[in-house]
Amino acid sequence: MSDFNIGQFPTTRLRRLRMKEFSRRMISENNLSVNDLIWPLFVCEGNNIADKINSMPGICRYSIDNILKELETAVKLKIPAIALFPQIDSDLKDENGSQAIDENNLICRTIKSIKKNFPDLGVICDVALDPFTDHGHDGLIINDIIDNDATLKVLEKQALVQATAGCDIIAPSDMMDGRVGRIRKALDENNFQNTLILSYAAKYASKFYGPFRDAISSSGNLKGGSKSTYQMDVANSNEALREVALDIKEGADMVMVKPGMPYLDIIQRIKSKFNIPTFAYQVSGEYAMIKGAIDNNWLDSKVIKESLLSFKRAGADGILTYFAKEIAEELNNE
Repeated sequence: MSDFNIGQFPTTRLRRLRMKEFSRRMISENNLSVNDLIWPLFVCEGNNIADKINSMPGICRYSIDNILKELETAVKLKIPAIALFPQIDSDLKDENGSQAIDENNLICRTIKSIKKNFPDLGVICDVALDPFTDHGHDGLIINDIIDNDATLKVLEKQALVQATAGCDIIAPSDMMDGRVGRIRKALDENNFQNTLILSYAAKYASKFYGPFRDAISSSGNLKGGSKSTYQMDVANSNEALREVALDIKEGADMVMVKPGMPYLDIIQRIKSKFNIPTFAYQVSGEYAMIKGAIDNNWLDSKVIKESLLSFKRAGADGILTYFAKEIAEELNNE
């Protein structure tokens, strides 16, 4: 930075710009809008169900009919997209995650219902096997390891059934090597050239996912208790750039960093290096911490917006957050 830009007190007083609201608004470097929000929702079987998730206060698993009721509000608030995550009945889970490629599975039926009622709402769906396997892992276990290449064959099929059902954005979160390229090829060969891919490119083997695994009922199934052979080491930063570079070459339209706030440096590095649409996931553990502190009057609820602005400051183009509905209401009333 040059001496001209640095300035010197007392001729330069940065507080002058902060003295009144209008000037603070004028020089605000980052702003949060409803367009930045993606709302993650959990769907379950049944009718008229809103099943509270104990580790995520205020968040429920909804049956399809109640999902549609929630989405009436989302559309009114102009939230551009939602992300769907299924809670699969335990008797439908098996070692191969067979339900993931069933064209009539819970996710596919949910997509079809949403698109019938809200055709312009963006729908994002995970491609990974962990909600569907009885061992809780994102891939197939062969000879006691998560077999990368065998898993890719299943992920291709899972992406295709979701695209056929009407999913707008396929979001592979499994962290298998090569999955973006295989999914892109499968989509293109089946006339889904315009279906987007949002890659969970830098997904870390984090301890912030616990409440999410409760929500989809996979935590009790997780064999070995760790996904460290395929999710990234929480200590690594350069590796994230390699992951993103590979996914871009394989056809990713957008990339995501997960978790969010503990990895703002990763978001910033990716956006600066590649200038590709970059998203962040404020995950279940982040939500639970913030929500718990607010509910106990340890923090003011305004920390929610502050936390989301931190993603924008780091360079994120959009944020998956369980606070999406709450913040959208606030933003629409400003």
